[in-house]
Amino acid sequence: MIMSRIEAPRDEQTGNLVDRLRAVLPAEAVLTDADVTASYAHDMASFCPAGVPAVVVLPRTVEQVQHVMRVATELRVPVVPQGARTGLSGGANATDGCIALSLTKMDRILEINPVDRVAVVEPGVINATLSRAVNEHGLYYPPDPSSWEMCTVGGNIGTAAGGLCCVKYGVTAEYVLGLDVVLADGRLMSTGRRTAKGVAGYDLTRLFVGAEGSLGIVVKAVLALKPKPPEQLVLAAEFASVTAACDAVCTIMEAGHVPSLLELMDSTTVRAVNGLAHMGLPETTEALLLAAFDTADPAADLAAVGALCEAAGATQVVPADDAAESELLLQARRLSLTALEAVKGTTMIDDVCVPRTRLGDMLAGVERIAEKYDLTIGVCAHAGDGNTHPTVCFDAADPDESRRARESFDEIMALGLELGGTITGEHGVGVLKKEWLAREIGPVGVEMQRAVKQVFDPLGILNPGKLF
Repeated sequence: MIMSRIEAPRDEQTGNLVDRLRAVLPAEAVLTDADVTASYAHDMASFCPAGVPAVVVLPRTVEQVQHVMRVATELRVPVVPQGARTGLSGGANATDGCIALSLTKMDRILEINPVDRVAVVEPGVINATLSRAVNEHGLYYPPDPSSWEMCTVGGNIGTAAGGLCCVKYGVTAEYVLGLDVVLADGRLMSTGRRTAKGVAGYDLTRLFVGAEGSLGIVVKAVLALKPKPPEQLVLAAEFASVTAACDAVCTIMEAGHVPSLLELMDSTTVRAVNGLAHMGLPETTEALLLAAFDTADPAADLAAVGALCEAAGATQVVPADDAAESELLLQARRLSLTALEAVKGTTMIDDVCVPRTRLGDMLAGVERIAEKYDLTIGVCAHAGDGNTHPTVCFDAADPDESRRARESFDEIMALGLELGGTITGEHGVGVLKKEWLAREIGPVGVEMQRAVKQVFDPLGILNPGKLF
């Protein structure tokens, strides 16, 4: 119903659109070259259709974003908000004739306040840039997606991104206190607060987090910060089976430990990382579990967790001696998805999150699916959260292998729901998982979400075709 209200602009409309945009925006902020606009067509997801933008706009101010939305509303032109386009679900993919609204030029850190423990930032700030900036003030911004050197805070907010440290510190949504949002008609709305507490009215801030730009354009965010923790130390534990590694995860959490990181790499992933970066990870292992603590005495915590790993069947437990060795192990984990892509050239990265108690069942099921479809599927996981990333490796030039890859991807999502999980823990729905969102939340849930969309975007011009 929403999509039917939008028509791609005709050539004469496109000319009018560009003229209207340039009436307020500087010339360098409005890109129309076909080769340039085509490069903004999609994010990093496979099997997601993408159109060609009529124009790419790179605003630097809130007022410029408001102008874009006023023009888009008047001319009924769809707008696709974009950050660094590192997403993995097609959430930033263009539709034909749209305005691709890239917010990467709005990249200022406006404030870092050590007393209130907040940072105020524009949406184009790179995650790693923010993390390093607040570190200089003795503060810590925990969300750290694997793409943290490239991804933007605005994109993280749009997808409710996670990261390696979520097991202790939580995901992006838990750090967004307030937002400035440009609505579909160009009005500016502020949500939330910058105080430590606040419960006035509906929590519209959380509504925008994870909305994938379908309800409004985030132009400023107030983010909560934590005191900078001590340097973490990492432990690597080898297991002869994935089941034993998953049992260790459950034992660690049941014992009350609070690791700053608890990650799992299966043997396929370990071999892929070694093949890409020659890191010397133990290829004899069936599963490698990484645990980290940033407590006052991390060595003692690692020793306790190491004992639990050995009791669960670990064949070797190796604690890092210092921060440098710890960072090397974490770098191996961060390279996992890049390394798996190099196996066949193309990947489909799933994002299924299950209860921790079903983690072993999830990984065993993925192994069966890989055998069924005769595919290489590596799994890396935020094991402490139950958030798995089964990664299907395939040759995109092989039609049969591509078909099997897509079918296996869907079967993995079905498995996650069967185990009481969710189709996405941190990557979002985008285009890739629209059908599966409907299956997860049911017809009444879809109806209510569409009703919310209708309130904020009655013309359906904001990131159309995403979510549902």
